[in-house]
Amino acid sequence: MNPNPSASQKTGDSGSAKAESQASARASAPSEMPKYDASSIQVLEGLEAVRKRPAMYIGDTGVRGLHHCVYEVVDNSIDEALAGYCKDITVTLHSDGSCSVLDDGRGIPVEKHATGKSALEVVMTVLHAGGKFDKNSYKVSGGLHGVGVSCVNALSDWTQVIVHRDGKEYAQRYERGKPAAPVKEFGAIGASKDSGAPISFTSPYGTLVRFHPDQDIFETVELQYDILLNRLRELAYLNKGIRITLSDERSKQSETLHYSGGIIEFVSHLNKNKTGLHPVIYFERDFDHSQAEVALQYNDGYSENLFSYVNSIHTVEGGTHVVGLRAALTRTVNAYAKDNKLLKDKDASISSDDLREGLSVVISLRVPQPQFEGQTKTKLGNTEVKGFMESLCGEALRTYFEEHPAVARAIVGKSMNAMAAREAAQKAKDLIRRKGALESAVLPGKLADCSEEDPAKCEIYIVEGDSAGGSAKQGRDRKTQAILPLRGKILNVEKAPVHKLLESEAIRNLIMAFGTNFGSDFDRSKLRYHKIIIMTDADVDGAHIRTLLLTLFYRHMRELVDRGHIYIAQPPLYKVKAGNKEAYAYDDKELAKVLASWGNPKNYHSQRYKGLGEMNPKQLWETTMDPATRSMLQVSVEDAMKADELFTILMGDAVEPRRQYIEKYAKEVQNLDI
Repeated sequence: MNPNPSASQKTGDSGSAKAESQASARASAPSEMPKYDASSIQVLEGLEAVRKRPAMYIGDTGVRGLHHCVYEVVDNSIDEALAGYCKDITVTLHSDGSCSVLDDGRGIPVEKHATGKSALEVVMTVLHAGGKFDKNSYKVSGGLHGVGVSCVNALSDWTQVIVHRDGKEYAQRYERGKPAAPVKEFGAIGASKDSGAPISFTSPYGTLVRFHPDQDIFETVELQYDILLNRLRELAYLNKGIRITLSDERSKQSETLHYSGGIIEFVSHLNKNKTGLHPVIYFERDFDHSQAEVALQYNDGYSENLFSYVNSIHTVEGGTHVVGLRAALTRTVNAYAKDNKLLKDKDASISSDDLREGLSVVISLRVPQPQFEGQTKTKLGNTEVKGFMESLCGEALRTYFEEHPAVARAIVGKSMNAMAAREAAQKAKDLIRRKGALESAVLPGKLADCSEEDPAKCEIYIVEGDSAGGSAKQGRDRKTQAILPLRGKILNVEKAPVHKLLESEAIRNLIMAFGTNFGSDFDRSKLRYHKIIIMTDADVDGAHIRTLLLTLFYRHMRELVDRGHIYIAQPPLYKVKAGNKEAYAYDDKELAKVLASWGNPKNYHSQRYKGLGEMNPKQLWETTMDPATRSMLQVSVEDAMKADELFTILMGDAVEPRRQYIEKYAKEVQNLDI
């Protein structure tokens, strides 16, 4: 019902005029709007797409993506090793910032391809080109997409490739992915060193790829020796008998990696700072043109260390091969325990979680056509692998247990202790839940929560001490920042079974505040804050508290670390005044810069903060909590094997490895409780 018909009529007339006006506007729009027609549709040819969107191909353009380029080239050499044609790989970090990878494989083919170009040029400049799409050239390989070395070429200032085949040497140079000249053939091996090529070698067969990362693409182009060494060590373990040498012309460091024992030595390395409960169990089997290797050993610790690989690619998220192993281990251990009447309760059952405690295991699978989830290859999806792994591991473990009853009983005993701890933890959880704790609706009393309801916009500061906690509560942004003070040091979870965690009030408060629960019950979807910021004093006690918290997160809430939710606040070390000038400095180097910018005044006063409690709320906000000005470190795991080793050394029971670590790095310590 419309109370004013005449008004309605006027509106109709006006609408007609408006429609005509809009039609007229549309007719004249092309001269006023940016041109958008068929000519606007771009086709990125060759490797331009890689340079335009590098993160799509290598993950990111930071440190991880930079080193991924080296891995892509090395993976080609490893594929030659898997095919049985390569024994030696040399990776060199050159003083000019370039990196070279040399192998003694068959050498990239150089004859004319169907495209009319040299096969070498096709491999180096065309995406999805390679010899790994059929089952002839490579029975198994890690690189299936054909974008590896061509991506590296695209993201480099220059690339030089030298190939040895059939007693001849071939070379080609590329600049930002484009050939500088056709492939050049030299009559004799070693002749190319006179052609301006950066490096040469004398083996009759093989490939050398040398590239210089493009600083216009990457945030940093400085390759790090330690990061590469850790990955190359993995590859040497996984491909027993192969020899990998890493050399750094800048620091004169060099190491040759060669492990005749393969993944048996890998597991021994994982447990080197722990006490093994039995010798390493190893078995391998072939199936349907594929091969599986498994090595495992239980130790006296409480955490699991599982590394799974497919064609030497680290499957961080596991997959069907891991599921098959877990199922076989659970079924076989339970069957042995029941057959030998080792369980106190005949109806009791050892769970898969119980069998993870103290387990170090490496799985290496080689399959012709692995089905990975995406280019990052973090999870295996081949459905047939689960059944094979379950059958293989079950049969091998049954045989081993029959032949080594003492080992079988040690594993059952370890898992039964874990089962008892799990049951104790469950009783503690049930008791706490009845009291209302560990539920997301109930928050610890010391928590000063924020008002924002979107977890992506929320952050929580875990603050050392009630004094600093009080300043942080007063100085914070109450909308998005929550504060949880900690009094003293939390439990060292590296030395404690699961049920002990719930006896710690501080750890319970953390779990309640996050809302995620922990361990096997961890649920990231319930995380209440997407930034968890550790804020402690810049002294030994503060460092110890940080380490204890990181140990808790890494061992029992690992996904918080893997997903980048953990940060470390960086409070300033100094406050400096000169006349009416005032500034904060986060270390000695920055203090010197501040003073230099002031003309190095003679009369200045500097205050070194020994603790967060020395700052008033305004200072704490300005220096450490204001998102516009603060400095924070994001915690990430570049090398899971190294991270596990460090937590074991620093927080474990063994004293000798910790003493050796302290002696090695003591000279690098600065500002020790000044």
